[in-house]
Amino acid sequence: MPPKLQPTSGAFASEASSDEGLANQKHKGSKSNFSRYNQYNQNSQSNQYAQYGQYNQYNQHNSFYQNQAFNSATNYNSYGTSLGYQAGGVRQAPPQSYQAYLQQQQAAQQQLNSPVSNNKNKKNDKKKRSNNQKYQNKIDLNYSSSEPNSNLNSPNPSTVSLTSLNNSFAKLEFSPISQSINEFKTVKSLTEVRKISNDVVEKFINNDTSSNKLNLINTWDVENILKTLSKNKNPALVRESAIILLQTLIKKLSSTTPNELYFLKFLQYPLDSLADKENSIKRSAQTTLDLIYNLLPIQTLSSVLLPILLKYLSSSAKWNSKIGALKLVNKIITDSPVDLLEFQFYDTIPVLTDVMTDFKPELAKEGLKTITNFISILDNLDLKNRYEIIIETLGNPKKVPDCIMTLSSITFVAEVTEPTLSLLVPIVYKSLNLSGSSQEQLRKTVVITENLTRLVNNKREIEKFIPLLLPSIKKVVDTASLPEVRELASKALKVIQDADNEKSDNKFHGVIGIEQTSEIIQNRFKTNSNLLSYLSTIIMFDANVNDWQRLQTYLEDLVFNSEESKKQYINSIIYKLREIFHVPVKSSGDDGIEIVNSDFSLAYGSRMLLNKTNLRLLKGHRYGLCGRNGAGKSTLMRSIANGQLEGFPSKEELRTCFVEHKLQGSEADLDLASFIAQDEELEGISKEAIASALADVGFDEERRAQNVGSLSGGWKMKLELARAMLMKADVLLLDEPTNHLDVGNVKWLEDYLKDHTEITSLIVSHDSGFLDSICTDIIHYENKKLIYYKGNLSEFVKVKPEGKSYYTLSDSNVKMAFPPPGILTGVKSNTRAVAKMTDVTFSYPGSVKPSLKNVSCALSLSSRVAILGPNGAGKSTLIKLLTGELVPQEGKVEKHPNLRIGYIAQHALQHVEQHKEKTANQYLQWRYRFGDDREVLLKESRKIGSNEEKKMMEHEFEIDDGKGKRAIEAIVGRQKLKKTFQYEIKWKFWLPRYNSWVSREKLIEEGFNKLVQKFDDHEASREGLGYRDLTPSVIRKHFEDVGLDGEIADHTPLGSLSGGQLVKVVIAGAMWNNPHLLVLDEPTNYLDRDSLGGLAVAIRDWSGGVVMISHNNEFVGALCPEQWIVENGTLVNKSIEIIDENRFEDGGHGNLANRVIQAKKTIENDDSPANIKVKKKKKKLTRNEKKAREEFRRLKYIEWLSSPKGTPKPVYSDDED
Repeated sequence: MPPKLQPTSGAFASEASSDEGLANQKHKGSKSNFSRYNQYNQNSQSNQYAQYGQYNQYNQHNSFYQNQAFNSATNYNSYGTSLGYQAGGVRQAPPQSYQAYLQQQQAAQQQLNSPVSNNKNKKNDKKKRSNNQKYQNKIDLNYSSSEPNSNLNSPNPSTVSLTSLNNSFAKLEFSPISQSINEFKTVKSLTEVRKISNDVVEKFINNDTSSNKLNLINTWDVENILKTLSKNKNPALVRESAIILLQTLIKKLSSTTPNELYFLKFLQYPLDSLADKENSIKRSAQTTLDLIYNLLPIQTLSSVLLPILLKYLSSSAKWNSKIGALKLVNKIITDSPVDLLEFQFYDTIPVLTDVMTDFKPELAKEGLKTITNFISILDNLDLKNRYEIIIETLGNPKKVPDCIMTLSSITFVAEVTEPTLSLLVPIVYKSLNLSGSSQEQLRKTVVITENLTRLVNNKREIEKFIPLLLPSIKKVVDTASLPEVRELASKALKVIQDADNEKSDNKFHGVIGIEQTSEIIQNRFKTNSNLLSYLSTIIMFDANVNDWQRLQTYLEDLVFNSEESKKQYINSIIYKLREIFHVPVKSSGDDGIEIVNSDFSLAYGSRMLLNKTNLRLLKGHRYGLCGRNGAGKSTLMRSIANGQLEGFPSKEELRTCFVEHKLQGSEADLDLASFIAQDEELEGISKEAIASALADVGFDEERRAQNVGSLSGGWKMKLELARAMLMKADVLLLDEPTNHLDVGNVKWLEDYLKDHTEITSLIVSHDSGFLDSICTDIIHYENKKLIYYKGNLSEFVKVKPEGKSYYTLSDSNVKMAFPPPGILTGVKSNTRAVAKMTDVTFSYPGSVKPSLKNVSCALSLSSRVAILGPNGAGKSTLIKLLTGELVPQEGKVEKHPNLRIGYIAQHALQHVEQHKEKTANQYLQWRYRFGDDREVLLKESRKIGSNEEKKMMEHEFEIDDGKGKRAIEAIVGRQKLKKTFQYEIKWKFWLPRYNSWVSREKLIEEGFNKLVQKFDDHEASREGLGYRDLTPSVIRKHFEDVGLDGEIADHTPLGSLSGGQLVKVVIAGAMWNNPHLLVLDEPTNYLDRDSLGGLAVAIRDWSGGVVMISHNNEFVGALCPEQWIVENGTLVNKSIEIIDENRFEDGGHGNLANRVIQAKKTIENDDSPANIKVKKKKKKLTRNEKKAREEFRRLKYIEWLSSPKGTPKPVYSDDED
């Protein structure tokens, strides 16, 4: 007889009694928890079986027998029957046989079914259950039932009817493993479970009836076996045996690809087991999930596993299990390639949105984390900082108005793809269909819809969303109350309908379906439909992202009869797929000699520019590289030049030369020969060879003697071309080669490239005429891929109509708007001259020949002037003199004192190169912080620094006020004086009350030109900035108006911006103080076609004066009716040309521009320095002159009366003689 066990401490000790009779107390009147616990057992299993405690005796017997401690009271206490001893030390009855146990069960069932027993037991049932639960909690806190001979917390078999378990097993189909599976019913330890599992798997391995052992998984109905074993009513060990059996199958039968297929369908069983109450089962389930996950190839994660998990998350599974599924989704997001995940956005976003709004807080929190991680992989700069509000709106429709407001403030410029639409279309759809949407909200929504749809390059990206958008937009067209909203909705509807019509154009739109991939491989795998579907899915995903290397690696792991047949089969599959995508695989005989054929990906920072695409170049071909700004054209060429492009031949095999506009400031003082000789790749070349190459590109002896810094932009480009010629490059990489080149030099470059048929050229240019003339092929950026088109730009547009934007100037994608110039004091006519030069001559220091000689010209507020001429003729010098950048040696430069000039220099980076650490917003704040334009103060005409100028400030003069001669300390004020100005002078060493007013003419006569000009600039800037609030939000809006994204303006340092973005920063800086005159020196050099179109439309519609230097005839011809031609330092010709309206996509001009042009045509075409239209004052007639005029009119009238019928009646005016 085992000794009585007494608890020694804790709450349980106070409840228990050492009296042996405690266990025999009557239930009525008993206050002890133990008696109440006994009573609950009587109620649940009949009075006579209270001795079995928490578990029935049969299960106690098994647990006790399992631990082999029948004769040990201590061990016996630690498992099963210990509860009876702990409660009161009463020894329980000895173990029974299984037959005796069944007889007792039947007797108990009969007694429970009797009416007397039922009525008795139902009484006070609620109270008994509560007391028993309280008692049980105390037991659990102080004791645990664990296996004494093992550290594993193996679960005990639950109280369950073995009849139900036997019935479930009886329903299983008979198979060679049936006997082993039946043994799971009576297992007593995990060791037995593992032994039986190993026996089952051995029967799979040793079976000779099937060559593929995994086919037996279906034949022997393993799925039904796992389902039977994992039922919730089964004992814990039986439930865990399902997971361990699956683990064993995976470990021993998944050695080769694609065996993982057979185990994916069992994923739900370990997921379901994560919600089990037994911790050991949860641990086994997690281990099994890890095993399955690690089996899968990388492309299977997003193509096969993710859809299975999404289906599971949409089911009625328990929340614990769904959290486990979400953790697997997070692993997929981390491990799977982004391009494959992007194909699943459409299916994933709705499921994760439902999960993050689940009623269970733990599940909703994990769902929010998962959807945030998933959306963060999306590469869209327009939305990058708006993901938070988008996610909130997806889960909460009340946020739709706020989200639409946020989206309406975005200038969409990035390419829109299916993942982007998957995020935004649900929000747009809700906004269009919510009954509470205001007309203003609908207006913004349809504009957003139109902008998004226009930016979809490949219309198949929008196919899935057309059924949602089309009816919704139609509804707005039909029901919106405001005409403006209906009109905007009609435009959006037209764009969507065009996209819908493309579905039936029988063209390939860049994506293949599972039917096509199945057709390619079905001959080999048609006997196994599951395997065929599995492989087709993997091949489809890899093919759609053009990852041929990854696909080949996976297919090589498949089992074939021989290596030779495997290689041949794989090559045939990839060849057929590449043929569908029009990706060149190998050159045909008539193409030419292939010099490059490489697969690669290209990223810049965290942004993917080109993803798994192919670069193929043929010897002697000239490729035009076309794509939107920021697509990565220059980055691609720079990667090639630096030897960083994967698969590109090394410099020993293929010599490449990158020609770009990037001369360093340290090289400005070098002579031309030294500049070329310092190149490492030209080490050892003779000076004679350098001189010969320079002569070939047009450098005469005089120019060869110049320094690099003194060359104009055009000659610097020719210097780079001479360096490329000396390198004898096989591949020329030309980045905007026509920038700064005049018409003659562009023609020279065209002829050079055409004549050298041994050179392959890769060209980036925004000059459509140049590309049309020179290109043999076009390489176009589409969906992060390089797509090839035969022929020049004209042929490309025939195949790809959207390429028309390379021919016309349009602001459809990049909107620019300039602030109005404001009123200029005293100027009431747009044709009145506001700036002029008279007989100006200028020479640069050290130059013998003057850059400009005896030049006279004038500008008005209606001027649209293009300054043309060859490189080095003096065009930029003319502009610098006109704006005050330079001071002439002879002649006079005058301008209206309040005239504000916005100046964008030829080398635009000079405005910002000292501020690379600032953001664009911070740069503008710095520039205008003190009310002046700091860039203007740095001009030569404003600096007072030389000894001569310092001496000028010490100059004393008298103004006839009786106070004698005095020196100026500063100008502190200005006011109008008749037709000029007078200035308030603060005298040196005199108090402010003695300040005097001095006329402008007097100050200039005394030599204070720079001081007066500086103060005029200050007043003009102050007047312009009077309308501006220098706050970050206002500055951000200003940058957005000139086409720069607000997020970039606020957060990206200037040193990280592209050339096109920096030009927009410079334009915004120049336009901040509302200038009257905009001066642009080569504005087209750094802008892409979209930005160029936006700039052209903004200039066209702006009401101020414009002066520009540009060799882009397309740009100049569309905007500037007046042309000044500069040659050899002289202004040789002025002409009025008819502008070409067809160069704009809208085919015409705005009303404002038409008025400007008409006004411009009225300006006299002469060389007068003051080309001012002065209205003549009417002469007052004397009485005799009035009589003579009346007599003249009377005679004219009589003459008309006697004339033949139909003669026009004379018209009289006051100007008649």
